[in-house]
Amino acid sequence: MEGSLDRSRDSPDEPVRVISADGQPIDGYEPELADETLRGMYADMRLYRRFDERAISLQRQGRIGTYASLAGQEATQVGSTYALAADDWIAYQYREHGAVLSRGAIESYLTYWMGHEAGNAALADINVFPLNISIGSHIPHVTGMGMAARYRDDDAVFCCHFGDGATSEGDFHEGLNFAGVFDTPTVFICHNNQWAISVPRERQTASATIAQKADAYGFAGIQVDGMDPLAVYEVTRQAVRKARAPSDEQRRPTLIETLTYRYGAHTTADDPSVYREESEVEGWREKDPIDRLERYLVETGRLDDEQIEAIETRVEEHVAEAIDAAESFESNPETMFEYVYDEPTDRLVEQREEFEKLRERYGDEALTRDE
Repeated sequence: MEGSLDRSRDSPDEPVRVISADGQPIDGYEPELADETLRGMYADMRLYRRFDERAISLQRQGRIGTYASLAGQEATQVGSTYALAADDWIAYQYREHGAVLSRGAIESYLTYWMGHEAGNAALADINVFPLNISIGSHIPHVTGMGMAARYRDDDAVFCCHFGDGATSEGDFHEGLNFAGVFDTPTVFICHNNQWAISVPRERQTASATIAQKADAYGFAGIQVDGMDPLAVYEVTRQAVRKARAPSDEQRRPTLIETLTYRYGAHTTADDPSVYREESEVEGWREKDPIDRLERYLVETGRLDDEQIEAIETRVEEHVAEAIDAAESFESNPETMFEYVYDEPTDRLVEQREEFEKLRERYGDEALTRDE
């Protein structure tokens, strides 16, 4: 594998890469993964992409709220998630939908995007923290959870996802500094997709890389080709091993910077044509992570046309069924009054009483319809 977690960050090196853009293994690379697992990674990436396409379509039709597209960043999500154990925890910003989908929560996850808090709460069952909108604010919390796991003698690893824009937040510094001082079992993954909304990466920081920021916190940072799912897997696997080390002397956090790109808008409320050229997007599309893994698997005899077609069919059906299931979810409008405050205020009590009067008069159907 090109690169190592222990290499110096004094000057920027080439990012870690194990398969080329045309799907060729570099330096005879051979993954320590079963063929079925590799096909599973490929199928999951196809699932992410189709989920993304349908979610954008649903948003345009008014069937879900504002949505942040993941297209182009499938490799960073599948590689990092497959490197974790099922009991390890994942905290994400708002674009890493693939981390949720790879843990099998597509139906409940869609209910969240359709406005039902039950979908968000269901993530706890698969060791995923709730979606985080405020940039970088989850980083100290994840570090604290890692510290709590140490106190409980729990060997779980905590994987924290965020974008390059989050590295400009104070929470990034505080969380990583604490992690470095106390050797928390955390893996920090920065998805450097080149744009923090409309601000390019070169205006975020004067550092040659984001990975080298880990030097200031006393632990390893590494930059990886975020369009290479197997490189992301290998780098994360090494980082997880270090985070799960049995002794305090061996256990260390890691900062991983994935060089990736978002093909679409920052969210469905954004117009990227205002701040970037389409030629830039097309240049990154030529490095597409799904195409790269497909070429590698086909070239090495792990995947054929019949299997690809079967995966496409299965993914299409799975997403369609998940949408149907999510849209059939029956909401209870009373939940809007729950957990607003620890103790309901007088005003909240009044609002609930007024709601009950309207409910008795008009019924639930009138209260929950879109008109």
